[in-house]
Amino acid sequence: MASQVAHVVYATKYLEKYPLPNGEREEFILGSLFPDIRRIDETIKRKGTHLRFEPLDLNFKGLNPFQSGWKFHLYCDMKREEILNRYDFYVLKNTADFWHLSSKMFEDEIVYDDCDNWEKLVHYFNNVPDVDVGIDVLRETFELWYAIIAKYVEMKPCPHSMKIFLSKQKNLAPIAKDILASVNKLRKNAKVIEILKKVKEEIV
Repeated sequence: MASQVAHVVYATKYLEKYPLPNGEREEFILGSLFPDIRRIDETIKRKGTHLRFEPLDLNFKGLNPFQSGWKFHLYCDMKREEILNRYDFYVLKNTADFWHLSSKMFEDEIVYDDCDNWEKLVHYFNNVPDVDVGIDVLRETFELWYAIIAKYVEMKPCPHSMKIFLSKQKNLAPIAKDILASVNKLRKNAKVIEILKKVKEEIV
């Protein structure tokens, strides 16, 4: 799977090809960030957020914009792994560290500037609309997840913002320092950068 900035960038790239009206566009992006909400609520299981919408393709018939973005997230997770495996990404040192999280966060850093709409999205994430997500998620948890993302993308991915983002996730906070050390190693690997840029180019 990708991390949060990358999911927004890839959703934005898709919406450039297949535009939606204002409002629906933002809900699509909102949905594209929803599945990882389980990181801040242990009662939400991966099965509930990631094992849905079969088959995983870009057919969104019958889905509302939020659900379409949610399905797009799952599609991108699948497609991203296909691309990385094609280029033997995980053969490279440190790419699989911490459940591949280091490479995902470094990917956020690489693709961040490909979206020029962060200020508007930060405001939207801090004022998320009521959405029927179809699974049991408290409104407080829903708002908190997007507020955490808003802070992360507002600051731009860097060691400081990554540390704050990780500190908000109970299971990751204790190892945040180690994850950041791993990300720093990836920054020095030109091949890692080259392949992660290919994901951006090829995912949609």
